[in-house]
Amino acid sequence: MVNEREIIDKLINGDIKLHEIEKYAENIDEALTIRRKFAEEISNTELKNISNYSINMELASKKNIENPIGVIQIPLGIAGPLKVNGDHANGKFYVPLATSEGALLASINRGFSVISASGGVTTKILDDKMTRAPVLKAKSVTDAIQIKSWINNNFQELKEAAETTTRHGKLIKIDPIMVIGKYIYPRFVFTTGDSMGMNMVTIATETALNLLNTKTGVHVVALSGNVCVDKKPSSLNFIEGRGKSITAELVVPKDIVKNKLKTTPESIVEVNTAKNLIGSAISGSMGFNAQYANMIGAIFLATGQDEAHIVEGSLGITTAMVEENGDLYFAVTLPDVPLATFGGGTSLETARECLEIMDCYGNGKVKKFAEIVAGTVLAGELSLMGALAAGHLARAHKDLGRA
Repeated sequence: MVNEREIIDKLINGDIKLHEIEKYAENIDEALTIRRKFAEEISNTELKNISNYSINMELASKKNIENPIGVIQIPLGIAGPLKVNGDHANGKFYVPLATSEGALLASINRGFSVISASGGVTTKILDDKMTRAPVLKAKSVTDAIQIKSWINNNFQELKEAAETTTRHGKLIKIDPIMVIGKYIYPRFVFTTGDSMGMNMVTIATETALNLLNTKTGVHVVALSGNVCVDKKPSSLNFIEGRGKSITAELVVPKDIVKNKLKTTPESIVEVNTAKNLIGSAISGSMGFNAQYANMIGAIFLATGQDEAHIVEGSLGITTAMVEENGDLYFAVTLPDVPLATFGGGTSLETARECLEIMDCYGNGKVKKFAEIVAGTVLAGELSLMGALAAGHLARAHKDLGRA
């Protein structure tokens, strides 16, 4: 039996590091307990809630977390049904959403109700890819241009090298290849199957770069040169897309706008123009929408997606028009939503269960999941736009978001 007091004292004195506890403990649970008690002692705080969990921490500690002390808990709700008319998702779905923002699920649920009353939301996947863009350094700008030419002329050779590292990843292009002085920024673009694929394309790109270095002598400054563009808002990703590029559209009869959203199509269109388009333009916003981050964040947290990709996934444009017959046309377009139904955080037990609620766990399910995400974003966006147009936003948060 390990002496907990002795290890905690060594941690406090700096004799051992947090990541070394597993060397002394008999199993991961014991190591986790010691680490948590150390945190309690140095902070004079009782961490009784952090210590309650059901996930397999031994598996999680191998690929999802280092220095574990427990788990956090975020309220998880379910909204639905969402009626989707998609190429991969077709039918009615209940969507799990994790958030601490009161009124969010109620608003999304209202959007789902509008969608059902209007016959269902149409969803499409516009593109599907994952990127990694290293930064290379040549001897001169002349040399850099020659290396760019070598990459263009030997794409097949680089593709074969990259694909030796993965069964699922396919290198489809290297574009753009930017030359800035001596520096070269080639953007490697892959398809990655049902995995989000960031680790996959990183390893594949590194292998291709080893070949490039052998053939040209170019120096690899960094495996990521920020042209990927990973976990940051980006005009390049807005235009080129990254992850799943998805869209959803809906025509809402004007009487449903009146009865369910308590406003008019014209009012929603004006709010969209004044807020999402003009307001975003004058503020320099990268996203011309009201709140994609709310839905993307709640779905990501529930289903084990990489939460840092909420930054990318929240990019997008909301479109609202009045049809000739007076009905409301409403659409959302999200060019950059990295998603997975296999691997990474989706393997955590709670994330897997949430994906299984939508029948979206495992291989062959990511495109279905992407279309459900698109429909959910449209529902939340439409409901908020309706609340703003009707002047109900503050009242909803007062009633549902405050104790």
